[in-house]
Amino acid sequence: MKIAVLGTGPVGNAIGSKLIALGHDVVMGSRTVDNEKATEWAANNGDNASNGTFADAVSQSDVVVLATNGGATLDIVKLGGITNFKGKVVIDISNPLDFSKGMPPTLLPDFNNTTSLAEEVQKLIPDAQVVKTWNTMNAGLMVNPAMLADPGTIFVSGNSAEAKATVKGILEAVGWKHILDLGDITSARGAEQLVILWVRIWGALGTPQFNFKIVQ
Repeated sequence: MKIAVLGTGPVGNAIGSKLIALGHDVVMGSRTVDNEKATEWAANNGDNASNGTFADAVSQSDVVVLATNGGATLDIVKLGGITNFKGKVVIDISNPLDFSKGMPPTLLPDFNNTTSLAEEVQKLIPDAQVVKTWNTMNAGLMVNPAMLADPGTIFVSGNSAEAKATVKGILEAVGWKHILDLGDITSARGAEQLVILWVRIWGALGTPQFNFKIVQ
């Protein structure tokens, strides 16, 4: 597949590099065509890697990964071009975290009760199919579940069964075995709110190398 990764931080870098390793063509999108981090990433990842603006990346791809700062996600979707998202699967990894008062962060007020960032992304691009996943763990574990003896559970939320099947196929190729479908896109509220607990557990353990596991 041709996949766009929007975001040049640790998450975008990890996801993009893993998708390249799995044989996909990946274009990393950023605000400028010559973004230093995106250019370096493309140079380090071979012929199947490229970079460009957000709009360049979205328009070229079948699947779009939002590996963005949660506070900027909606603006970045707009920069990608609303019409460019039509008919595409959009994997939303971003979390609506507010770091304005330092650590630990809280949820941005607009996304902490009756909606989620993923729902607002879906409203913004109604002709795309948004799937929330990968947001309840750190970047290393996202792309390498084998780093834990028991990787635990990864969650997906979205309105389209077909889009979720596409995303589950990607997750399985990465190595995820226990994938729990939480339901439609409104269930992303739970996944995003879980990140606040994740941050607190990180503080208690002193390491981000852990995950949640659902046991019945």
